[in-house]
Amino acid sequence: MRVDFYLVEQGGPEGALAPLAAKVLGAGGRLLVVADEVDERRRLSEALWNWRADSFLANGVAGGAHDAAQPILISDRIAPDNGATYLALADGVWREGGEEGFERVLLVFGNQTREAARDIWRMAKGREGWECQFFKQDAGRWTKAG
Repeated sequence: MRVDFYLVEQGGPEGALAPLAAKVLGAGGRLLVVADEVDERRRLSEALWNWRADSFLANGVAGGAHDAAQPILISDRIAPDNGATYLALADGVWREGGEEGFERVLLVFGNQTREAARDIWRMAKGREGWECQFFKQDAGRWTKAG
């Protein structure tokens, strides 16, 4: 499994997640986005719907009648009810167990959770068969930094 670490140095995960989600959808994948706070899930959903003036990223907040049809499902738990093979932990919190069924995990974190992300990096690097990559924003684009 691959775990990608995305450091958000300015703004929140709302703006940072959209380009990542677009890449997942562009590759024919489905995405499960996890965040604990209700307000954060709403902000993420709005940001995806309003990503660009000429484009949007269709999504739904988990718990609706059409969860299985959502290309991007936003939830408070790891339950890929939309058949997602990509998992984005948008609040920077690692949730042990449940990540095994995903091709790729995207850990989106900020300066407040930087130390926790370092601990997660060490944990993931110590697991057999896991590959880790680190990205940061450069002029609004994600660039590989490690």
